[in-house]
Amino acid sequence: MSIMRFPHILRNIILTALLALTALLAWTALQRPESTLEIRATRAGVSSPDGFFVWHHLDANGIPFKSITPQGNGLVIKFDSSAQSNAAREVLNRTLPQGYIIAQQEENSATLSLISRLRNERDHLG
Repeated sequence: MSIMRFPHILRNIILTALLALTALLAWTALQRPESTLEIRATRAGVSSPDGFFVWHHLDANGIPFKSITPQGNGLVIKFDSSAQSNAAREVLNRTLPQGYIIAQQEENSATLSLISRLRNERDHLG
């Protein structure tokens, strides 16, 4: 009798694992990708802008951000949305002195990349 129950238990384990995986994929698909601005100097000899200067101008204009981090010869600012990033870009274009490039990037997280690959693979199956 225990031999006959094994497939039933195995089926329940597999169904539970598939349900958990489906829930995880649905949750990650609903997450909004964060947006990133990178500020760097256009020529050698120009230092990266001060993070406090950037923080002050974003805060003064009511633009929320997740973080401001020095990276290489520049600053990386992370936002929850593209709208916040676009507003910050406009403010920083007005307030930073000439000699800086403000590049906007959408984050391509590993999870979103995996979901994209799984969708593409599904199209190639069969």
